[in-house]
Amino acid sequence: MNALSPTDLAPFVRILGRGPGRSRNLTREEATAAMQIILSGQASPEAIGALLMLMRYRGEVPEEVAGFATALRATLSPLPAVDLDWPSYAAGRSRGLPWFLLSARLVALVGARVLLHGWNSHQSDGADIRAALPFAGIAQADGSTLAALLDRDGIAYLPLEAFSPEAMHLLRLRDVLGLRSCINTVLRVLNPALAPAAVQGVFHPPYRQLQQAASALMGQPRACIIKGGGGEFERNPAKDTLLFQLSGGHPEETTAPAIPGGLPGTATHPEALTALWAGSLTDPLATATVTGTAALALMTLGRAEDPDDARALAQSLWANRPLRHAA
Repeated sequence: MNALSPTDLAPFVRILGRGPGRSRNLTREEATAAMQIILSGQASPEAIGALLMLMRYRGEVPEEVAGFATALRATLSPLPAVDLDWPSYAAGRSRGLPWFLLSARLVALVGARVLLHGWNSHQSDGADIRAALPFAGIAQADGSTLAALLDRDGIAYLPLEAFSPEAMHLLRLRDVLGLRSCINTVLRVLNPALAPAAVQGVFHPPYRQLQQAASALMGQPRACIIKGGGGEFERNPAKDTLLFQLSGGHPEETTAPAIPGGLPGTATHPEALTALWAGSLTDPLATATVTGTAALALMTLGRAEDPDDARALAQSLWANRPLRHAA
C-alpha cells in the first residue's frame, strides 16, 4: 500500500469494495491502521460509514476484528487487574431478564475479580442491563470508583462510555446507519483490563468461531464463547451448549450437557433477580440458568476441569451464597 495520509481511509475502502474478483478483506495490520485513523478523530464520517458497512457486507474476519481491537485497546487508560472479563453488548428485544448478572456475582464468590462492561440498545424494560444491576447486587463504576468496588465486592459493571467514549460513538453509529457493525464484535473481544480469562456471548452461531479466532490472535489465554440468551453469555440449561474455548491460547470445543430445570417462570421485572438471590422466589429454570452459566465461567477461570465439576461447584456456591443484598 502506498504511503497514507493520517486521515485517509479511502485506500481501505477501496480494498474492501473494488468489486468481484478484486476486493478482499483487510489484513490485521491494515485493520489496525484503519482503526487508528478513525480513533484520531480526523477521518470523515462518510468514509467511516463506508468502511464499516463494506466490512459488514463482506463479513468481518478474525484479522479485522483483532486489528480493530488492538488499535482500540492501545487508546485505553490502564484499568485495575481483574481475573474474568465479561462483556455485555447484546442489542435487541429477544431476551428476558438478565439472569446472567447473578451468575457473574456467584463467580465472584470464589475470590475472582469480575469485570462486567458494555452498552446495550433496543432492549425491553425488563431486559435492560443497567436498570437491572441494583436488583442483582452489582454496583456500576466509573474510572474513579472501579478499583474500590472491585476490592469491596469482587465485581463491578463499567459502562463503555466510562472507559472509551470513542468506541461508544462508533457503536452508536447503528442509529445512523440502521445496521450493526463489526464494532459489536470488536468490543466483545476487547478485554479492556487484560483479564487472563474471558467469557463472550453471541446471537448468531457463526460468530462463535469468529470471536474465538480473533481472541486467539490477540493472545487471550483462556476464553469461552457460546450462543447465549439474546446474545449475552447466558446459557439455556434446557439444551446442550457448544463451547468454543481457548485454553493456553489454543482453540478447543466442548459440549456442556443440558441441565434439567423445569418450566420457565413468569417474572418480567428485575425485582425477580433480588428475590431469586434472596431465596424468596422459587424458579427452577432461572436457578439452573444462573448456576449453569456460572459453571461455564468457573471452568473458563480454571476453577474446574470439566462441565460436571464446574456445575457441582456452581451449585455449591449457590447453596451457600450470602442472602443479603450486596451492592
